[in-house]
Amino acid sequence: MYLEHYGLIEPPFSITPDPRFVFLSERHRDALAHLLFGITQGGGGGFVQLTGEVGTGKTTLCRLLLEQVPENTRVALVLNPRVTPIELLESVCEELHIDLDGRRGSTKALVDALNAYLLDAYAQGLRVVLVIDEAQNLSVEALEQVRLLTNLETPTQKLLQIVLLAQPELRRMLAREDLRQLAQRITARFHLTPLDGAETGDYLRHRYRVAGGTRFAFDASAVKRIHAHSGGVPRLINVIAERTLLAGFAHDVPLLDARWVDRAAAEVLPAKTRGTRRWVIALPVAALLLASMGVAAWWWPRGAPVEANAVVAPAPVAKPVVVEPVATPPAPEPSRLDAEAFAAALRDAPLKAGASGIVVDWIARRLQPAYLPQTDAPAVFDAPLQDAVRRFQHDAGLAADGVVGPATLMALAAHEDQAPQDAAPPRPVTLQSDTGAQ
Repeated sequence: MYLEHYGLIEPPFSITPDPRFVFLSERHRDALAHLLFGITQGGGGGFVQLTGEVGTGKTTLCRLLLEQVPENTRVALVLNPRVTPIELLESVCEELHIDLDGRRGSTKALVDALNAYLLDAYAQGLRVVLVIDEAQNLSVEALEQVRLLTNLETPTQKLLQIVLLAQPELRRMLAREDLRQLAQRITARFHLTPLDGAETGDYLRHRYRVAGGTRFAFDASAVKRIHAHSGGVPRLINVIAERTLLAGFAHDVPLLDARWVDRAAAEVLPAKTRGTRRWVIALPVAALLLASMGVAAWWWPRGAPVEANAVVAPAPVAKPVVVEPVATPPAPEPSRLDAEAFAAALRDAPLKAGASGIVVDWIARRLQPAYLPQTDAPAVFDAPLQDAVRRFQHDAGLAADGVVGPATLMALAAHEDQAPQDAAPPRPVTLQSDTGAQ
């Protein structure tokens, strides 16, 4: 419908993972290289793990990976991991074209057949790779069965390389005590984050050119709003951009601005996604209201009528009025920040270089020990702390600019205390940039 109107040959923003439209940001290129190295020479028979939020391009990278594997590689791709351990073994064998006649339903028979295939492939100089997409949907029992497959080996080499593509939930699953053996066998990890503002613009223009467009239909304000609404998630970028083009065609608009993007986003995004920004703005207001109510409740007894004390007085003997000094509240723990202080931090953000105080101490404690050495000393927002903030932002899916603004403060508040070593990085959040991108 809108193709001729915008001079396009085909739809530029289909959500189908077409390799012709692939745009590889720096993070996507790193992830693909990471996967290729893992299955060709770097994995050593362990697990290779790629995680990322929904819509960040994991399946697209999987397609690219399958197109670039060496000729001596045989790949078993499992797309539906919501299966029992036996069904998982059957799926792997079917992908590798192993004869299952008389072996279905028997774990031992299936593993024996797979082992024989792997030994034969090894004798021919072939590598065998198992790729499991949406691996966070594997049951604990199925994950344990996958781990046991890495026991298939020769005296010198593992026979099966396993790649797990998953949402961040997999990292939390692998932190379980009963899955520690599998977690220890992950030899390479990579987390895929959304696109930043500049990459979102490059992504839109790239797909537009591939679709045959010669005159880009979005102005700068539209690109910024697409990034703001999508959080840099490629799938959401596609959905919003596609709907914006349709709206522009229906109203005969040659160049689309932010208003058209806002209307399209309101139609295609779920209410929870659209409300994210309003929630971010409303939170400090709510925190201030709660803090005010708490202060009012604390002061209210002091404003009660003096006559109330006469009920409990033993005798009507006049006593001098003694004005007691207001007790100074205890200093907050560095690892905790009350609602009033947090609301003030949000209001005063971004944090200035060289700053110190309870907010800076709180930030430093939240980053320990995963990003900073453990210490009880007062913190200063200096270069080492800013570098730790960048690494935290990177793992949280935020712009890794070292700017501690509202988005980073919110992510730190949601960041659970890390375990000393193998704890999962913080869950990525979709918030506006700390640098003020709207």
